[in-house]
Amino acid sequence: MSLTRTRATTFRRAASVVVVAAVGVSALTACGSSSDAAEDGGGLGTADKHVKITMMSNDAFAETWQEQLVPEFNKAYPYIDVTIDSTPYDSLLAKGMLNGTSPDPEYDLITLDDPWTPQLADAGVLLDLKDEAAATWTDDDYDWDDFNSAPLAASEWDGHQYGVPLRSNLLVMMYNKDLYSSAGVPEPTPELTWDEYMSQVPDLVQDTNGDGETDSWAAGLTWVRGVLSPPFWQAALNSNGGALFDDDMNPTFDTADGEAALQTQVDLLEYAPPGALTYNYNEPLDAFRQGKIATLFTWGSAFKSAAVDSSVTTLTPDQVGIQTMPAGSEGPSTHRGVWSGSVFKNSDNPEAAWTFLQWMSSKKGEKWASDNLGSFPARKSTLSSDPAEEWLKPVYTTIQSGFDVAADGEMWRPRSPQSNAIQEILANETSAAMQGKRSAADALARASAEIKELLED
Repeated sequence: MSLTRTRATTFRRAASVVVVAAVGVSALTACGSSSDAAEDGGGLGTADKHVKITMMSNDAFAETWQEQLVPEFNKAYPYIDVTIDSTPYDSLLAKGMLNGTSPDPEYDLITLDDPWTPQLADAGVLLDLKDEAAATWTDDDYDWDDFNSAPLAASEWDGHQYGVPLRSNLLVMMYNKDLYSSAGVPEPTPELTWDEYMSQVPDLVQDTNGDGETDSWAAGLTWVRGVLSPPFWQAALNSNGGALFDDDMNPTFDTADGEAALQTQVDLLEYAPPGALTYNYNEPLDAFRQGKIATLFTWGSAFKSAAVDSSVTTLTPDQVGIQTMPAGSEGPSTHRGVWSGSVFKNSDNPEAAWTFLQWMSSKKGEKWASDNLGSFPARKSTLSSDPAEEWLKPVYTTIQSGFDVAADGEMWRPRSPQSNAIQEILANETSAAMQGKRSAADALARASAEIKELLED
């Protein structure tokens, strides 16, 4: 058995363990009968008899939602009791699959990371919110067309809508204006190209205090091996018109453009602080907060902690700029990251569950969450409104621009029931290039071969 086939088989088995178990449980579920509550939606409760719904959600924001968002929701719907269960990221997808195929489900709702919808939708465990959620369950003023297409598409699959965006995000370029000024480098604009940026980075490595020692470097991003390290080079590839796959899911990234994009990520290590190869999410963010790097490529939601929250950063909003990432031949680059909310098809109370999601993602609910919790919105109306905080204005402008860019270039992680296994392969091989174990060209060739074998079997 070849090395690529061994790895592909390993990934396939890992990804399918839960699915195999789920099929067996699903068969048991099919033999039983649905509850009357599930058939009629379960209602929205009364003063005498409340409806109870439970959501499994990423532990990064579950507690905040429970303590702050749910009480606000209950002002409008006092008879729906919502429990949000904090679930570690690494176990959320598998736990969701088991719940969705259980004859006795514990949860009515789940929050899904950007690439997960195809896997759960393909298993048949999610409610189609446009077709299967009865028209009487959807508010007349719930404006689907107001959503930006890029974040809404995160929970679409095979022509159906299985979720709605609750926390939207994008890869962006943050920069320290003071360090750019001291280096004599012009501040980034949406027209800045990757070639121009790479020509500037040597000047952004500086001795800012005049002691003869470098104390500030050019860039920080996620270099350590993980599912969130490939999006950087994917964004650069997309900006030059490249794509990970064609319409038939054949890999199309093993090209000169793909190699150049990955080489950009490798080359930036030369202009990063010592030890940057171990940078995950927090390490480059901490370095940026301390004024040690001039440009930070990270998720837009980090802006507050990078530029506003004085308890963790030395910088202020006046010192920090934000833009889409540098442009390629087809325009600026970015990468979508969206947490969507979905209703399990086996929920006993789908009407109340969908009502909760509707409120969270409605114009009013989204605006409240953006103003009070700092959640990035997905709706055009929210992004064009005046935010509660002045520092959010340039952020909203960049996010809206980023959504437009992401939609045009399809800048997101693989869309497939095998997305997790695909991303693991990409992470492994691109990480090997970062570590100097093989060239960018060899890494992408190996990744392409492994993914082909994975998808063929």
